[in-house]
Amino acid sequence: MVYHGQGQKVQKVMVYPINLIFRYLQNISQIQVWLYEQVNTLIEDCTIGFDECMNLISGDAEETHSKTKSSKQLGWIVLKGDNITLLQSVSNWK
Repeated sequence: MVYHGQGQKVQKVMVYPINLIFRYLQNISQIQVWLYEQVNTLIEDCTIGFDECMNLISGDAEETHSKTKSSKQLGWIVLKGDNITLLQSVSNWK
């Protein structure tokens, strides 16, 4: 537990990755995907679907290389869940 303010107890709740992906899907959020063993590559996209293994189906994906600052349009892709290190919301596409 974490203490907050004047003696009030605030409990942190863990959010499972599959629930987070589902929230991003519902909110039509643009997300950044960091890839495993490719630390200089980020993929920004809007998730269209996923399964229980965290495989993501993405439409209008864009690959960005952080060192060269270059980007490349990929279009529709399927990312295998084993290759995903981190998911992060960028903004809402609504």
